[in-house]
Amino acid sequence: MKSICIFLAEGFEEMEAMFPLDILRRGGMDVKLVSVTGEKAVRSSHGVTIMADALFEDVSEEDVEMIVLPGGLPGATNLDAHAGLDKLILSFASAGKPLAAICAAPMVYGKRGLLKGKKATCYPGFDKYLEGAEYTGNMVEVVDNFILGKGPGAAPAFGFAILEKYAGAAKAQEVKNGMLIA
Repeated sequence: MKSICIFLAEGFEEMEAMFPLDILRRGGMDVKLVSVTGEKAVRSSHGVTIMADALFEDVSEEDVEMIVLPGGLPGATNLDAHAGLDKLILSFASAGKPLAAICAAPMVYGKRGLLKGKKATCYPGFDKYLEGAEYTGNMVEVVDNFILGKGPGAAPAFGFAILEKYAGAAKAQEVKNGMLIA
């Protein structure tokens, strides 16, 4: 069964991984945390250790429904430097498969030229890496096969945008209601 995969590198931003994970699982989606570090225990940018569900090397492209990249530093730069993830991203992009990233992580797509001609958002200052994109500064941008979030404060909206893509607006609203989010 294919899963929405949230890829974790050392120094990831907790909120940007955990909010989407929580929202999507509440919405009934199959979501996996995938470590790119070679170890299931991954330390966040604020010193919180999270146990991933799988290691990158144990996941094949056929297992992945959507790539989700949380930001945080040095998490986003560590994701950007991972050769295997690079190959997977480029394969997804060429096939028009869904890609998501938040905070500093949209730079991973931007540096590869994948956001050219598209509206995009990311953490302020990282827009310099969004090669050829139209930086909006909006909390969330959904365009073509991309869902992008601005930063930690956008993590809930980012998670709900992903849920809405897969489960529809009614399910997203149902989960919002259950979480007491207006």
